[in-house]
Amino acid sequence: MTEIISARGLVKTFGANRAVDGVSFTVGEGEIFGFLGPNGAGKTTTTRMLTGVIPPDAGTATVLGHDIRREPVLAKQDFGVVPETSNAYTDLSAWQNMMLMGELYGLPRSLAEERSTDLLKTVGLHGKKDQKVQAYSKGMKQRLILAMALVHDPRVLFLDEPTGGLDVQSTQMILSLLRDKNREGITIFLTTHNMEEANRLCHRVAIIRRGKIVAIDAPERLKMAIDRVHRIEVSFDREVPDEALGKVSGVAGVKRTGDKYVLDVLGRDAAIRSLVAFAGENNLQIVTLNTLAPTLDDAFLRLTQEGGP
Repeated sequence: MTEIISARGLVKTFGANRAVDGVSFTVGEGEIFGFLGPNGAGKTTTTRMLTGVIPPDAGTATVLGHDIRREPVLAKQDFGVVPETSNAYTDLSAWQNMMLMGELYGLPRSLAEERSTDLLKTVGLHGKKDQKVQAYSKGMKQRLILAMALVHDPRVLFLDEPTGGLDVQSTQMILSLLRDKNREGITIFLTTHNMEEANRLCHRVAIIRRGKIVAIDAPERLKMAIDRVHRIEVSFDREVPDEALGKVSGVAGVKRTGDKYVLDVLGRDAAIRSLVAFAGENNLQIVTLNTLAPTLDDAFLRLTQEGGP
């Protein structure tokens, strides 16, 4: 797979704080690559270095084969950026913002108008294209800056928390557009706090903690890698004391959620056999029994907590 984005040994220090500490990874052509981490972990600082907003103190970053420090114009002409906070000019209309972006990227006026019309229709803003952006809701502004980032038909798209705080309609519209653009061949670098969003969108994710990468893999493989303690959800035809369930062979922990019990178990098969035996011995009927796969949230919490792998 062709390497589209490369970070090698990136370091950035602010005073006594080393925000990014030797970060290295690559993103292949056509990937949706998620970049996850808790607040203050170094996500946004890394993205700013990759997009040329701030220079690294050490290390190199290349996009589409261009060193972002030595060839910033060549790198930037083929990528789009969607920041967390809208950077559209609020005293201009959506159409004027789109035309301005077309001019900045050197697009012929006719091509800029054609692409802007298509994109504004796609994000549901064409009917309000002549309205000043200051009157737009947060969701509308976010959809606009995504359209602005795509007007020059970039090969790479960087997004920083693109759906943070948005309504369901705007979120679904943005995610649908990202999937469509990825199918068309755009490589996407996505910074997000939303684990479910990353799980549904990303081919691979990198998790950063205190400025260092602690894991890079496909979401499903990351989830299975931390699956050391399995979980089973079970309910019976009547209430069972937690202490009794805790004594069942193979059960390491018990948590009640409504009329169900979530059990941490050391081995699924053995624990299920023990639960069936327990139900028989106590004249209980098992109403539901489900094995629970680990989530990306579980992997994220395990890998970002102090003392994690």
